[in-house]
Amino acid sequence: MLIQNSVPDTSRTLVSTTTNPDSPTPNLLRLRTFVETKQDTAMILVTGATGQLGKAVIEQLLQKTSADQIAALVRDENKAAYLVEKGVDLRIGHYDDTNSLDRAMQGIEKVLLISGGDADNGLQQHYHVVDAAKKANVSCIAYSSRSMQDPSSLANGLMTRHFETEDYIKASGLDYVLFRNILYMDTLPVFLGPSVLDSGIFLPAGQGKVAFALRAEMGEAMANVLVDAPCKNQVYDFTGTQAYSFGDVASVLTDLSDKTVTYTPVDASAFQSQMKQRGIPEGMIQRIINFMTDIKNGQEAGVSTDLERILGRKPTSLRDGLKSLFLL
Repeated sequence: MLIQNSVPDTSRTLVSTTTNPDSPTPNLLRLRTFVETKQDTAMILVTGATGQLGKAVIEQLLQKTSADQIAALVRDENKAAYLVEKGVDLRIGHYDDTNSLDRAMQGIEKVLLISGGDADNGLQQHYHVVDAAKKANVSCIAYSSRSMQDPSSLANGLMTRHFETEDYIKASGLDYVLFRNILYMDTLPVFLGPSVLDSGIFLPAGQGKVAFALRAEMGEAMANVLVDAPCKNQVYDFTGTQAYSFGDVASVLTDLSDKTVTYTPVDASAFQSQMKQRGIPEGMIQRIINFMTDIKNGQEAGVSTDLERILGRKPTSLRDGLKSLFLL
């Protein structure tokens, strides 16, 4: 789809080799088409390309532009054979290797920085990508950030690096696009556990709500923006059209499964003890508690129409998403 407010291309240059422009030869027509097409496209580099969000972005990019206009930054080319088969240009590199990032940026006009998962060095890694993009003088840098209501009061420290990365991008002087993505609906099976239909939901999230959306649809929307919209310091909040509590999630699962699924809000200490009994590592337990504390405090409850507008349709509902995710 063509996103409204995108900047029209006024830079097309037709190549002519005939003195009669009213009756060009078939070869010239093909040449004109080629030149116009090449000038209407921009080489887009997607980092983290073998991750699930990166895959979703690239799949949609392939629907909207030619494969030779897409580059993928990967650490292991063996994991990206399917991208080569599709005609995508592989750039081998790592967020910690600044030389590899410099090489990866060659010929790139737009960069999508997909946030890394390194809890210790993630922020510095993001800085490396931004620095390489600036050094290469790319025309646009986009970043997969997070949708939070108040970044200054987050319980989950891992989320703060998203906003520090945003600040670094803004200070770089590059034109940018920020994609603030809500918590993936796809994470619900992880948070709820494999036996949720029988044991119910026990989480320290209170009555907090989340405007869940599917990762694939956010990736699709990100690709739409990269191809169709101007890059002039925009911020998009990608959320579902409604925020839901875990009580709402339990009700939907009950309807879909014909089993009675209940939600019991527990305090953090009780949850921690329960998870320890299941053998969950302490670090993982604390990360979940931090996620749930932010949900309890309303950090993920904001609703935006950006995702619906960019997709050109309503995002997948909670009911349809749960039906697919839990195979109901």
